[in-house]
Order: sequence, then structure tokens, then C-alpha cells
Amino acid sequence: MAKIKEGGLSTALQQLDRRWIFLLVAVGAILPILFPIGLSVTVTPPVRDLFDRIESLTPDDVVMVSFDYGPTTKPENGPMAAAVLRHCLARRVKVVVLALFPIGGGAMATEELDRVAAEFPTLRYGTDFVNLGYKDGGQASMKQMGEDIARVFPSDSRGTPLSRLPLMQKVRNYRDIKLVVSLATGIIGDWWINLINAQFGTPVAVGCTAVSAPKFYAYYDSHQMIGLLGGLKGASEYERLLLDAYPQVKPVYDNPMIFNAMRGMDVQTIIHAIIIGFIIIGNVAYFLGRSRAARV
Repeated sequence: MAKIKEGGLSTALQQLDRRWIFLLVAVGAILPILFPIGLSVTVTPPVRDLFDRIESLTPDDVVMVSFDYGPTTKPENGPMAAAVLRHCLARRVKVVVLALFPIGGGAMATEELDRVAAEFPTLRYGTDFVNLGYKDGGQASMKQMGEDIARVFPSDSRGTPLSRLPLMQKVRNYRDIKLVVSLATGIIGDWWINLINAQFGTPVAVGCTAVSAPKFYAYYDSHQMIGLLGGLKGASEYERLLLDAYPQVKPVYDNPMIFNAMRGMDVQTIIHAIIIGFIIIGNVAYFLGRSRAARV
């Protein structure tokens, strides 16, 4: 064993300081954010189905966007939330935002809606979009909204009674909602499908973390939901469709200070390539060492 470690390429590879690995991973993560590579994005049917459904809506239609995630999954759910909101507002489709996730869901809803709405200065709060805020109760609250949303949310996130908001005067329950999009980190996405779609017939789409995507594909394949954004990859596909259809949003996605899924996929691809490269290096070092040991 001592002879294997004496000189040669195998020894150099085996004794490579792990800090070089950390440095390369850091560079691979930072550079694509500052200088986007723009790797190609292939759009899958579940993502296109959701995009096409929103494209088919008119300015009189209403989409409900439920923020069912917290800060821990913001890197995955945040970009898809922004893309869906941006798409709806670009089409002048009315948006009703709410949060059912207890750990930071309300904060995520307010943050994303305020940031995206600022890109559309001609649209007005209360008329074109509304933030109902957070409500505890899970399935009980969801089911109650099927009868009367105002009974669950008497006022919006700003404390304004719903009766004073022009948009909410037209939206009483799910019959007035054309589509629900749940941006989910856990089981709440399942509830929208199993409860709201099944019992009220309201079309549902889900944007979920990558680890949750496999179970939601079963719902999609059985037509219990009309679209699916699976993790950062799904979000990047939606961003690609949005950019192709609405070039006016390009400055937002070119801004290096705003994280988006396409840039995130560039980072992920580069880091995966680095990891694969070091796996190859490790195997080369191992087999060179075995060869040297056999000769000795």
C-alpha cells in the first residue's frame, strides 16, 4: 500500500486537496448566475398544458394561486410562483392569491405577488389582483371556500373587507374560479386535487418540489389535474414558454439580481458536470493505483 502512494499520477490524484473541489463547485454555482449560459430547455407536456390553459383564459377569468410552501423550498417554488403570476398578469387574467401553508406561506405570497405586480403598473390591487393572506384550517378552510370565500377570508391581507374589493365582489366561491394553481411543498397539493377538483370540479394544477413530482404525475396521468410543474426543471420550462410568448418580460429574466429557474438549471448542470468529473478522476486514480500495485 505504501508503494502505491509513492509518486506518480495516481498518488497526485488520490491526494488532491478537497478544497479544490469546494472551490470549483463554488465557481460553478456563482458564474452561471452572474453570466447566464442559456442552456436549451425542452418543454414537457405537463408544463405546456398548464401554460396553454392560462393562455386560453380571458381578462374576465379568475385564477386562484395558493402558496402552499415556505422559505425552505423557495428556491424551487419561488421561480414557478413568479412565472405563473407573471403570465396571468401579462394576459390581464384576474388573480386571487392565498396561503394555506402555516410556516411562512403568507410571507411567500406577499413577497412574490408584490414583486411581480410591480412589473405591471397599469394593473390595480383589488381590481386585477388580490392577496387574501394566510388561513389556518387546511381542508376545512378549502371546503368552506366552495360555499363562500368571504366566510373563510372576511378581509384580505391588508385588513380590507372583501366586500370593498371590486374583484372579490365578483368571486364568491369556486364556481367563479377558472383554475386553481397550488404551489406546494407537501400534502396540501394533494388536498386541492382530492378535495376541490374531485368534489367541486374546479380544474387544478400543481407546482411542486422535485422530490414530490413522481406522485403528482400519477394525478396528471389520470386527468385529476390539468398541469404540473415539477421542481426547478418544470419552472425553467414554464419560464421558457413565457419568454417565447411575452418578450416584454425578458428584462426581468436578464436581471442577475433576480434568481430564476433557467439560471438555476444552468448552475445545476454545471455542478453536476463537476461532480461527474471528479467521480471519473477518482476512478482513474483507483485503477492506476491497482495497476501500479500489480506491477510492484
